[in-house]
Amino acid sequence: MKLSTMSLLSLALVATGCMRHPQSATAPKATAYGTAIVLSSGDKQAGAVGNLLGDPVVVQVNDAQGNGVTGAPVWCSGLNGVVCNPVSGITDSSGQFTTSVSLGGMAGRYQIVASTQDASGKRLEVKIDEIALGYQQILGHELNEQYCARCHNSESTAARVSNFDNLTTKPHSFSEGDALNKLSDEDLNAIISHGGPALNKSAEMPPFGYTLKKTDIQALIAYIRMVSDSPEVPSGSTSVKNQ
Repeated sequence: MKLSTMSLLSLALVATGCMRHPQSATAPKATAYGTAIVLSSGDKQAGAVGNLLGDPVVVQVNDAQGNGVTGAPVWCSGLNGVVCNPVSGITDSSGQFTTSVSLGGMAGRYQIVASTQDASGKRLEVKIDEIALGYQQILGHELNEQYCARCHNSESTAARVSNFDNLTTKPHSFSEGDALNKLSDEDLNAIISHGGPALNKSAEMPPFGYTLKKTDIQALIAYIRMVSDSPEVPSGSTSVKNQ
């Protein structure tokens, strides 16, 4: 979920126009058909409302043996202002189709559907979740990158070496709704402000009450709530929240 500060702080208006349903989009000229479509990369990204996601969405059409199919048709669609570019096409020599995705104009979770059809004309699809951050959640994301991600994200990046493996008690990723959604906002405020012992958790979680302002902590909680997988919203569902 790496986002540049420039793209985060420039909350663009939603691009004009809306996504067409695959059946109403111009059909690509297919030369082959597969039996399945799967996600290759680009799901669960976070970006500013109305903005282009940092990475494209890539899907792959496979045959019955799991091999990529060249020349298979693919359509991309989304609701609530989501825009795919291109909206349709055919798979490349590796069986993949790539599209850039712009998010809708409200903070929340958005669903993109990539579809193909088999030789009989049966529709096959894969659903992809993306996350649009409002201004407060963007601030929370920046605070996460500065103070939290080194321990709560197990993956290292060129800009940040993860400390996850050095900790005795492994911190939860902020996307782990099963754990974080059991905590109230008051619980999260306490543990961020006063450290792990405030909730009888590990002392390896330090207090940030003297480092972060109250509004910073509220922004961080708003970000955590947005990116944590919610049991009330099954994976793949569209859940757009007004600011």
